[in-house]
Amino acid sequence: MADFKRKTSENFESFLRRFKKGLRNSKRLEEARSRHHHQSKKTKIEQKKYALTSLKLKKKTDYLRKTGKLDEDNR
Repeated sequence: MADFKRKTSENFESFLRRFKKGLRNSKRLEEARSRHHHQSKKTKIEQKKYALTSLKLKKKTDYLRKTGKLDEDNR
């Protein structure tokens, strides 16, 4: 990472401006923000587990609807 130190004759505003410009040019902030919201893809095992659980839930709700314990409009 770029190392920023305030020069002896430099005021804070110019140092802050130089720091922000250096950070923008290094693209590190942009990379960190893009990685922050990145979600990894599900593995095949996770996909299968998700599919099986959704099938079980669907069967259960269908059974409850057929027996009359769940409203028909509740889809």
